[in-house]
Order: sequence, then C-alpha cells, then structure tokens
Amino acid sequence: MSTTTNKTLFGHPIGLFVLFFTEMWERFSYYGMRGLLKLYMVNYLFVASRQVLQGGESRMEGDPSQVLGWATIQGWINSDPNTAVGSYASVIYGWYTGLVYLTPVLGGYIADKYWGQRKTVFVGAVLMAIGHFIMAFENWFFIALAFLIVGCGAFKPNISTQVGALYPEGDPRRDGAFTIFYMGINLGAFICNLVCGTLAAVYGWHYGFGAAGVGMVIGLIIYAFGQKYLAPDNLSNMRHAAEVAGKSIERAAEVVKQKLTPAEWKAVWALVGLCLLNVVFWAVYEQQGNTMQTWADERTQWPALFGWQMPATWFQSFNPLFIFLMAPFLDMFWARQARSGKEPSSVAKMAIGASILGLSFIVMVLGSQMVGDGKGSWFWPVFCTLLLTVGELYLSPIGLSLVTKVSPARIVSMMMGMWFLSSFLGNILSGYIGVLFEQKILTATEFFMLLTVLGVGTGLAIFAFSKPLKRAIGHEV
Repeated sequence: MSTTTNKTLFGHPIGLFVLFFTEMWERFSYYGMRGLLKLYMVNYLFVASRQVLQGGESRMEGDPSQVLGWATIQGWINSDPNTAVGSYASVIYGWYTGLVYLTPVLGGYIADKYWGQRKTVFVGAVLMAIGHFIMAFENWFFIALAFLIVGCGAFKPNISTQVGALYPEGDPRRDGAFTIFYMGINLGAFICNLVCGTLAAVYGWHYGFGAAGVGMVIGLIIYAFGQKYLAPDNLSNMRHAAEVAGKSIERAAEVVKQKLTPAEWKAVWALVGLCLLNVVFWAVYEQQGNTMQTWADERTQWPALFGWQMPATWFQSFNPLFIFLMAPFLDMFWARQARSGKEPSSVAKMAIGASILGLSFIVMVLGSQMVGDGKGSWFWPVFCTLLLTVGELYLSPIGLSLVTKVSPARIVSMMMGMWFLSSFLGNILSGYIGVLFEQKILTATEFFMLLTVLGVGTGLAIFAFSKPLKRAIGHEV
C-alpha cells in the first residue's frame, strides 16, 4: 500500500503540491472550454452565419441541424421558433455546468465503495481528455459534453478529498491547505483563457478547445508520477485497519459498509441543509460565465494592447487572477483574527461570502445605468468581479474544508459529491435566471438588482442556519 513521504514544502506535505498542479491543469481544461462555451454556441455552432474566429468579422456558412441532438434539445428547452439563440445557449450552459456538479455524487460513491479515490481520478481524467478532443468535431458537440460531464464527476470529488487525507484530524494546517489548493484551481482558470481564448481568436474555436484537452493530459501525467506523495485511499485505509485487527478481507468489506451512527446522520443532514442554502449562491455566482460573459462580449469596450484587440474571453481570467492575488492576504488576515480570538466560524465566513457576492452586483446596477444601450468601460464588469471574488474566497474553499472535517470518514467522497450537488442545482438555476436577461424580460438594471437581492438573502439565511448547524454537529463550525 502506497504511503506519503515525510517531506514538506512551505510547511505542507509534498502531496499537496502534486494535487495542486493536477487540479490546476484540470481546471485549465475545464475553464478554458467554459470560457468559450456560450460564445461558441451563440456565434458559431447554432447559427447559419458562423463567426470563423472568436470576436472576428469573418463569416462562413453553417448548418446547426447537423449537430446531433440539436433539434431534440431545442424542443426540450423551448419549441417557440422565435426563441433567441442566446436563450438556448444560456439554458444549455446552465445544464452543462450544473451536471458537472451532479455526477460527483456518483463519482464519490464509486470511490468510497469500489474503486478508491486514485483509480476514480484516473478514469475521470481520461474521460475528460477524450471529451475535450471530441469538441473538434462540431457535430458531436453534445457527445463531447457527455464525456466531460461523466469524467468531471469521477475526478472532482476525489481529488478534493485527497487534500484532506494528507492531514491528521485536528491539524490546524487543513484550512490553509485548502486555500492553497484553491489557488491552484484559480491559477489554472487564469492562464487557460489567455491560452484557449487567444487561440480561438487568432486561429479558430477548435484550437482553443484542443488546448483544453492538452491541459487535461498534462494534469494526468503529473498525477501519475506523484502517487508516492499522496495519502492512501480512505477505502484502503479502512480495509487495512480491519485486516490488521485480524479480520478477513470479507469482514473488512463489511466494516467499510457499516451503517452510520445517529450522530453521524446528524452531521450528514446538517451538511445537506447547508448545501441547499448554497444553491442560490451558485446560481448568482455562475452568471460570470453566462450573462456577465455576454455583457463582456456585447456591451464592453475592451482595450487594445500594443495594437492588438483584447479578446472578450479574457474577462474570464480576472476572477481567478483576483483569487490568486488575494487568497494569501485573506489567509493571513484569518490567521491574525484567530490569534486574537476573533476569527469567524466556517459557517459565518460562508454567510459573509454570500452577502459580499450579492453586494458586488450593485456595481453592475450602476454600470448598466451609465452604459445604457451602447458599449461601456471594462471597469464595471472587472470591479464587480473583484468584489465577487472576495465573496467566493469566504465561501468556496471554506466549504470544501468543512465537508472534510464534518463528514464521516467512510463516506467523505460521497459527501464531497453532495457539496457539489448544490453547485449542480445552482448552475441549472443560473441558466434559467439568465433567460430573464437574454429575452429582455428584465432590464439590465433590474436583472443585476435581482442578483443583489438573491446573494444578500442567501447570506442572511446562512447566518440564521449557523446555530442549528452547531447543535447538530456538536461543536463550533
């Protein structure tokens, strides 16, 4: 059975940085593809006059009916022939980004019960690489999305739980480790749009998607060669413990499948309740790649750099850039609060994060009034993203850490999948909320005000939930 080494880097196990770079390249592939996704559907795939280069003037003829499953998807979403392509794209975007957070429930279950985290991560990475490369065949668009959805489900919950497994129970470095890990996620998300978005603008859409596939392969290679630095799978640990105690392999399997205790069930249901509150947070947050990307493409005047027009897809890099820059400062700020006994609990941090997310869209309310019906400054979406990022850092990495601390060890991957289930529901909701913007059911000002109310309301609800959660868990969370 593989074990970790005692080597550390910056006070953390070497395995943390193996997982950091593996996840960085996986997120490079995911966000590189996601940054192009909605614009690809609106400007190329589902229109007869196709934009050859992202953001360019050159056009070519296309036939959306040749995309396998397009007619069926149209019928499911809205059979009205007058429905704008942007509305279809918004809903498809929501369902895709939602489903990549639903399948982790199954991926976590398979890892906990049958394959273990390592094998499941390998399978997921291979499936995602295949999906990215299939994107080169535009008529197979929905098949490619299916590979990506299933692969992400196998990969995502099991890479995150391996971070927690590197640290013993009660290790104070755990929250910091997840913040570092989260920086890896966002380093990949930052550089991907500079690469994939630029290739799509200069050479064509499929070059951008191909680069995302290459990134996934690099992540898989790093993971393969870093195995000796990782902690053993939880499944292997439990079976080994049972065997050391003199039990047969069959009995060890029974130990793994033991029923949860009443106290463990309380912890599970408390996490489920918290996940439900997070649904609205993700519905608001995911407007970044949906309606905010539409605003960046259609309503924003981006600067020219040395005579070269900055692509609108680079907007997607501001959020991860701000995360990467601000995460260390927030980590130091929380450490200082902890030394003085004033650090908020994990749940309180999450409530603060949701509230800040909502308030960030006040910037877009003001911006929409200033811009009117034309194009305006890049300040509005970028400053909104800066504030939104602070809210995200207060909620997302803290939530990941909380799941590994509170979940019963033998179902931790499945509970990580449950955490991602809130993202599934939130992303689905984000697609339908986006239709209010695409169909002009609400004005831009009204739409961004709605996002403000939803975000702040979620923060207040999480604050109210903190005391019942503490009673259910039995300690401060």
